[in-house]
Amino acid sequence: MKKIVLFSAIASLFTTITSAADLYVRENGANGAYATVSAAITAATNGDRIIIKPKTANAAYVENITINKSLTFVSETNYQKYKLQGTVVITPLAGRVVTLHNAIANSITISGATTGGRTTLNIFNSTLSFLDAGQVNATANISGCTVDSETIISHGRCTGNTLGSLFVTHTDDTSLATDGVDIIANLVSYGITNYQRNYTFKILNNFLPQSSISIWGVKNGSTNEIANNVADTQTNGGGQYGECITINLSTGNTGTISIYNNVLALGGDFLIYNYNTNATVSAYYNMSQRSFALNNVTNQGSNTSGNFTINANNQSVSGANVNAGSPAVEYTDLDLTRNDAGNGGGSNSWSNYWPADAGNRAQINYLNVPRKITTGTPLNVSGSGFSK
Repeated sequence: MKKIVLFSAIASLFTTITSAADLYVRENGANGAYATVSAAITAATNGDRIIIKPKTANAAYVENITINKSLTFVSETNYQKYKLQGTVVITPLAGRVVTLHNAIANSITISGATTGGRTTLNIFNSTLSFLDAGQVNATANISGCTVDSETIISHGRCTGNTLGSLFVTHTDDTSLATDGVDIIANLVSYGITNYQRNYTFKILNNFLPQSSISIWGVKNGSTNEIANNVADTQTNGGGQYGECITINLSTGNTGTISIYNNVLALGGDFLIYNYNTNATVSAYYNMSQRSFALNNVTNQGSNTSGNFTINANNQSVSGANVNAGSPAVEYTDLDLTRNDAGNGGGSNSWSNYWPADAGNRAQINYLNVPRKITTGTPLNVSGSGFSK
């Protein structure tokens, strides 16, 4: 009798376990698939994967899509994108995770604040006109994407994207994330701006061929980094004084910002302009083509002038920037030589996120490796990628 009871208990346990399902969307509902993405979403449950076959001649699925479940969207055809014509709106909910791979879409937005937790939106290898994930208690991780106009987030990670402009907006989060904001190795045409005061930020190895970096908020008491970027304000100008890096914190907002190993091509009078003393700013081992003019920079040293060439076509810098960054071992380049100032230098090198020949291979979207290894201490390395 005991054996029968035990078997019954195990059988009952297995009947309560549900597996994620794959739901297919194909043109005209071919081969029993759903004809629209919305119909597949209605039929899906949390954790399911919706596999969308690109239409003939790159035609679009014409529909306004609301995603109100934790779902993953992928292309049925490897290395090809499916096209969505209409709005894509994510309904926020605590614990909801929505992931889109290989999409072409007009706009993707999170419709409002999340209560009692966080909503996470992941977008990989997609082409968008506009992205707004800058909502309360929302995390957006974006990698390998092209966003033609504005990208707005409040927390998350942006790596290896081509963006019009990037705004990290401030939100009154009630369910705080445990990590910060990482903006790494993006090609940004019209500037990176941070307003967020809840999280630390790292702005690393980005290439801004005609714009600047602006900081309007920091987490109080935090230490933040702006390192190994290229910012060229010679064509369109930067801040009020044409500066490449602007810092303007409001009264009561204080923190530390370390600025190092950047290549700054000046279009005005000041390379770095801190509008007040609320932020403690340090600038070391940055390079410009003219003498360094800094305003309200507390600590500075080894900033140099030299001749270099910024190549906007292949997002690179050559010339005096080579081996001009910090000589400290934690900033060593991937080839174990001294740091090259600009987006190619250091452990977050541009080449990690923009390989010379990506082909049809998986793409890295984040690497977290120690900058310095000490004998006798644990070596913790983590990374992630996505399939195209």
